[in-house]
Amino acid sequence: MTFKYDVIVVGGGHAGCEAACAAARLGSRTLLVTMNMNTLGQMSCNPAVGGIAKGQIVREIDALGGQMGIITDRTAIQFRMLNRSKGPAMWSPRSQSDRQQFVFEWIKTVTHTENLFVWQDTVTELLIKNSQIIGIKTVLGAQFYAKSVVLTVGTFLNGLMHFGQTQISGGRISETASFGITEQLKTLGFAADRMKTGTPCRIDARTVDFGKTTEQIGDNDFHKFSFLPEIKRELPQRSCFITYTNEKTHEILRRDLAKSPLFNGQISSIGPRYCPSIETKIVTFADKTAHQLFLEPEGVLSNEIYLNGFSSSLPMETQIEAIQTVAGLENAELFRPGYAIEYDFFDTTQLTHSLETKLMKNLFFAGQINGTTGYEEAAGQGIIAGINAHLRCNGEENFTLARDEAYIGVLIDDLVTKGVDEPYRMFTSRAEYRLLLRQDDADARLTEKSYNLGLADIYRFDLLKTKLLEQENLIDFLKNYSIKPDEINSFLENKNSTPLKQSVKLSEIVLRPQINLSELIDFVPELKIKVENILSRREEIIESTEINLKYAGYIEREKLLADKLQRLERIYIKDKIDYNSIQSLSTEARQKLTRINPETIGQASRIPGVSPSDVSVLLVMIGR
Repeated sequence: MTFKYDVIVVGGGHAGCEAACAAARLGSRTLLVTMNMNTLGQMSCNPAVGGIAKGQIVREIDALGGQMGIITDRTAIQFRMLNRSKGPAMWSPRSQSDRQQFVFEWIKTVTHTENLFVWQDTVTELLIKNSQIIGIKTVLGAQFYAKSVVLTVGTFLNGLMHFGQTQISGGRISETASFGITEQLKTLGFAADRMKTGTPCRIDARTVDFGKTTEQIGDNDFHKFSFLPEIKRELPQRSCFITYTNEKTHEILRRDLAKSPLFNGQISSIGPRYCPSIETKIVTFADKTAHQLFLEPEGVLSNEIYLNGFSSSLPMETQIEAIQTVAGLENAELFRPGYAIEYDFFDTTQLTHSLETKLMKNLFFAGQINGTTGYEEAAGQGIIAGINAHLRCNGEENFTLARDEAYIGVLIDDLVTKGVDEPYRMFTSRAEYRLLLRQDDADARLTEKSYNLGLADIYRFDLLKTKLLEQENLIDFLKNYSIKPDEINSFLENKNSTPLKQSVKLSEIVLRPQINLSELIDFVPELKIKVENILSRREEIIESTEINLKYAGYIEREKLLADKLQRLERIYIKDKIDYNSIQSLSTEARQKLTRINPETIGQASRIPGVSPSDVSVLLVMIGR
């Protein structure tokens, strides 16, 4: 049985769903092959989307016309804007989702997307001709042909789960692993390795004493993930709860460390540094007497609780004994224990910035196959891979994002330039231009680019233009409207801000750190009338206006720095230099430049082991 498509996406997780939707909406006849179409977009670990830097990625996906932000808002049971005490470059949206509703929304989205078809099966082989991928073969014997193939196989490639000394083959609990693809790609020259991740137990909420925990209530304001005004949080909102481990907990965990696959040699693959297991925490931070745990609800109707912070692969008996020493969990009953999982990933320096493999044309990788961790990182890669798979089918130029354009650009550049030696997780600290990459301006950065591609529609583009126009008009008003001391001083004194001695422009009042523009609106009648003329997304426009005014100098300085460094990104060197013949380069630089074959001087400068003096040599070699 054979079928023909433009794009085939293998895997129905966060990367696969975004890739398939993007390719289909751009016009490619697309097939999504998944082992279980009832778990599309499954939240394999925690029931949450977003967080530090991850939330910015979701906003960027939405600005590009992707689906994750929309689905997260529709299934949210708690929303919080993290880091509000810091500057806006650090603000990061995060949402708890109803796990079952999240999957249902993805199934609805995928099965209602024009040009997108679904086949439930397991891929066992890639079909290749003349060093170019032409399709896939499945365990049922079906053969599907396509111009481009995107692999988004998550943790399923040779997946192996660890419950103490018990080992079970699988990609996640109760779901089988996938075999054959890694072995085939290795024979073709692809470098692969093993990674490890883990997930905590799930607890029955009926057995938790929430009175011994601290309640964490979500925000109740206008913030959300999608820039589309009609997308709302519709589900009942639920609280999370905080508790802590203690010395008794740690004593039990330490006692059984020898039974942990992480410490007895059973697992030797690369684990996450930034989301460690509870047993790793008590070893790495041996001086800490307590570790914070979050009790996160799995849904509106579910009694399942996710114990965030207690990822473990210890035997289930040890997990239960340790958990029952924690305040509020003394009588906890588990739905299932935590476990660790090992799986295959591929060296990401074998990819281009379009996420196409260097060794094989028309083959794209996205998600955990690239050594990343997190739904958001996977989805960000997925939408870029889906876009480029479509463009490849039509012979069009690749679509890529620079480091000063998106966190997605930072993520992909880090992967293809530096590779990974541990599961890659996005942080704001990875971005040099994080003031330019705020969550509030993702649409201003990316929607027009996506509209020009044909992914973001005219409705979304018109929303952006209206927002930017309203913002510009409000800034002009603030910069040109003068206010007298007797009109504003009582307000300033109430805010512990220095009273005026003469009239000033309203924009100067907004620049004061103690002043909030939304509060100022209620005190200045003319400003209130101006704002009331903003008919849609009023609060969003007020917030973005205030950010752009208060941080204008810093934003401009960061733009100038980005423009200066972008000059190196415009000097193309791919396939132009024989690095091994340049003895003035360090040995390490020669080896790494030859292996990665960077597109530009800018990319070369970010390769670990390539020094500034090596970059100077390259500039001399090309006459710069």
